[in-house]
Amino acid sequence: MNQACEWCNSKNVTQISGSVFWELPDGTRAIEITNTPTFSCPDCSMVYQSEQIVKKIEDQLFLIDCKKIGKVISYLDLMAVPRLLKKNYFDYFSP
Repeated sequence: MNQACEWCNSKNVTQISGSVFWELPDGTRAIEITNTPTFSCPDCSMVYQSEQIVKKIEDQLFLIDCKKIGKVISYLDLMAVPRLLKKNYFDYFSP
């Protein structure tokens, strides 16, 4: 894998999937997102999501009706929830 660890720059990083816990944008509750693309580095013991995955999750949670999702949802199911808007119009850094 060409991916280097974002914490220690080791080339020994592997891609796995795991659960993450995310606070909803309105702050009312947190949810568990299962099977989330995740990186694991045995050299520094960090387990993390790439910036790209973090952005996808944050944008999706901002653009959907979060009241329709339960306490636990898989990453793929979360990404499949229909959006209320096409994109995050408040993100001035994305095209």
